[in-house]
Amino acid sequence: MNRTIKINLGGILFQIEGEAYNMLRGYLNEIDARIGKLPDGAETLEDIEARIAEIFQSQGAAAGVISADNVGEMIKIIGRPEEFETGDGQEGRAREHTRVPRSRTLYRNPGDSIIGGVCGGLGSYLNIDPVWIRVIFIVFAFFAGVGFFVYLALWIALPIADPETIKRESYMKGADHADFGLEKRSVAGTTASRHPENACPERLAGALNEILRAGGKMLFIALRIFMVLLGLAILLSGFLALLGLIMVFIFRFPGIYSPHAHGLNFSWLFDFLKYAVNPATFPWILTLTFIVMLIPLLAIIYLGIKMIFWFRARNGMISLAGFLIWLVCLAALSVILFNEGIGYAETAKKDAGEVLKKTTGNIYILSGNKINDIRYEREISFPFRFYRMYFTDDLSNPCITPSLVIGRSNDDYIKINVRKRSSGKTRSEAAGRMEQLAYNYSVEGDTIFLDEYFRIPEERKWSFDNIVVSLYIPEGTRICFSRGTENMLRTDWSCNYGCSKPETLREYGAKESGKPESEWIMTEDGLRSRSLGQ
Repeated sequence: MNRTIKINLGGILFQIEGEAYNMLRGYLNEIDARIGKLPDGAETLEDIEARIAEIFQSQGAAAGVISADNVGEMIKIIGRPEEFETGDGQEGRAREHTRVPRSRTLYRNPGDSIIGGVCGGLGSYLNIDPVWIRVIFIVFAFFAGVGFFVYLALWIALPIADPETIKRESYMKGADHADFGLEKRSVAGTTASRHPENACPERLAGALNEILRAGGKMLFIALRIFMVLLGLAILLSGFLALLGLIMVFIFRFPGIYSPHAHGLNFSWLFDFLKYAVNPATFPWILTLTFIVMLIPLLAIIYLGIKMIFWFRARNGMISLAGFLIWLVCLAALSVILFNEGIGYAETAKKDAGEVLKKTTGNIYILSGNKINDIRYEREISFPFRFYRMYFTDDLSNPCITPSLVIGRSNDDYIKINVRKRSSGKTRSEAAGRMEQLAYNYSVEGDTIFLDEYFRIPEERKWSFDNIVVSLYIPEGTRICFSRGTENMLRTDWSCNYGCSKPETLREYGAKESGKPESEWIMTEDGLRSRSLGQ
């Protein structure tokens, strides 16, 4: 049985029988012997090989095996080697019959690379030694890093040539020209042997290449160390974030990951979300949110692993599928949240108040109905500390703390105002929900009793409900709070400039205990805190 041989010819892979192989090799060697030494002989050989490949393709040889008959037919079309003229300028007949337009493609050449093969590919494309291109990049790297950024852009943009492409593409440095797999012959080596006067520049280029390769290896080692450290940081961050996601969404762990949120508790936030949205959509919101956060974390972890171990994987389809799943989940979550958000599109608010008697001394602001009396099981304290919600086990009829704002009165009278606010899909719906909010206060002499909470009616979801109690007190009046009313106080609204609650004012009951430890005073600039005894 006649053996077959694989060859690369004119950029195309063929299988050829042994006898046909010998015929083709002899034919190309004869042509090379006749025109290879001409000034443009190498380029003519390239064109002849490309034309031979076209002829074999037209014969269907690319899908089968090249036979001796195929080679004979090709020789009849191209002509015998002795028909090629070898006089100066007379190789045109060979060119005329064999030249075909050939487009060059710019690649990164891993076979001639120091860092990424960009200079090797450019050198082969421009038919110059890559060392001079490397020198140009190094020089321009000192001009505001232009060379570095151009190299990085080309590294990202240019595709890498596989070994078969390097063998097939005749413009790559070191590619086989005469027979593409039939025998090895380097164009650079042939040129040097024919033109000894080029030996010195080539030796200089070789020395520069060795220096640059040594520097490139050191740079590559430093880059790998940096990539490993960066990959470890990314991997660790991704794992910690994934652990937090699992703890919060699956094990409903408390808000340990939010130490500065003043009691913000993720597990109770999910319960609150169940109360604030349509119960039918709550599982979907929870599941889609988990997936939307999970997929990027997995991608970050995978990126960290790739940066550490520096491997390549054909995971394009998996990455595309993951991205599409993430995109679909994000779109579905956005639609659901948009539909839920429509229910809070409009806001209604209402003010109600009265003018109290003139004051001549201290004012005591004490608690009416207290939070501690409702025996709540769960609490949500939002980052804005004045808004807290208290739930029983069944999550029905929650209690919410109002805000207390104290301002300076423009006369000698004490004034009180209660502002209610709710949201809804329409203005009338928001107004109806706002009217359902009930809040109580009472006045007895120099004491004002304020409830520490208000309730939302049962069978109604939360609608950004809020109540703000505003007290306007004459300048110079001293004010004492109970612990509950002090916790309601909005110091950022009650003071015209940075005042804060004194640390000593925490556990006293003001008038109830008879031993207040500190007090507040209304000044021209707003409410100020003052320790007793000053």
